[in-house]
Amino acid sequence: MRNWRERYVCESRRQAAPVVVGATCSGFKRDYRMRTGLPRAPRKPAGGGVDIVARLVIDPMREMLGQPVIVENRAGAAAMIAAQAVAKAGNDGHTLLMAAAGEIAVNKHLYKEKMTYQPETELVPIALAGIVPCVVVVADTCPVRTPVDLIAFANANRGKLTYSSSGVGNPQHLAGELMNKMAGTDVQHVPYRGSTPAVTDVAVGAVTMSFSSLAAALPLIQARKIRPVAVTSRERMPQLPDVAPLGDAPGLAGYELLNWFAMFAPASSSQPILARLAEVMPKIMQRPDIKEQLAIQGIVSRSMTDTELRAFVRSESDKFARIIQDANITLGN
Repeated sequence: MRNWRERYVCESRRQAAPVVVGATCSGFKRDYRMRTGLPRAPRKPAGGGVDIVARLVIDPMREMLGQPVIVENRAGAAAMIAAQAVAKAGNDGHTLLMAAAGEIAVNKHLYKEKMTYQPETELVPIALAGIVPCVVVVADTCPVRTPVDLIAFANANRGKLTYSSSGVGNPQHLAGELMNKMAGTDVQHVPYRGSTPAVTDVAVGAVTMSFSSLAAALPLIQARKIRPVAVTSRERMPQLPDVAPLGDAPGLAGYELLNWFAMFAPASSSQPILARLAEVMPKIMQRPDIKEQLAIQGIVSRSMTDTELRAFVRSESDKFARIIQDANITLGN
């Protein structure tokens, strides 16, 4: 058996992208390294987004692939540094990226010529970890309680309401822009540097609402300072069974806007290794213990075949492109 050294690089827009080092793949033996990427250097250790997902899967990877697995973190350039490292890793098939929607399907429509890798041609999806719907939250004192209430309230206060997100061009921002486009509302976007201040300012009344991850919003929901009134997936979230989809409101039929986490490999990887990973990783993502831990982070498991996942990634990129163009979003907004 040959001794190889194998790297897995994972990344997100907001958390360092993990890299797993160590595991055996279909008769090949080699260490695996999974890296994670941050948009900028973190002020505290990485611990959210893809970093969490990567660390959840390393033990099952060790068990099923038979090698050690290490997680590293890389920061900078809207998580594109780690993504580029994987995209340009060559054909050894052992450098993998755990990515969020941003670095695969959003960044190329925002950064355009500044992008130094091409996700659609240089990276191939291996397995979907799960989807991350936004939760639309309002202050507990706000009269809005349902998606229907939300759109009625926005129409009655046209141009007066605001929504926060954790930054320009991320899925939370785009979720609000898609609502405005489809429902004809005019809720103004207020970007923040991170999810915590974005939801905190809802509680104190500085902004009307926020499109947030459940993980960021949950402490204030539990403290009854903010209230969830909608989710941005087509179905209800298992974690919030009493909260209806935003698509239930008038004018929003078919609405869905998600963040998501998935594992990718360099497109130049050998087919036997890609086939082995495509066999192993979906099984890991569907393990009950993994799904339970993902659910705690507000991540909803969604099983897809290889063909379905490739089509999903393409359609998500197309959707983000339309929203960015329609809303005239630039990095200066």
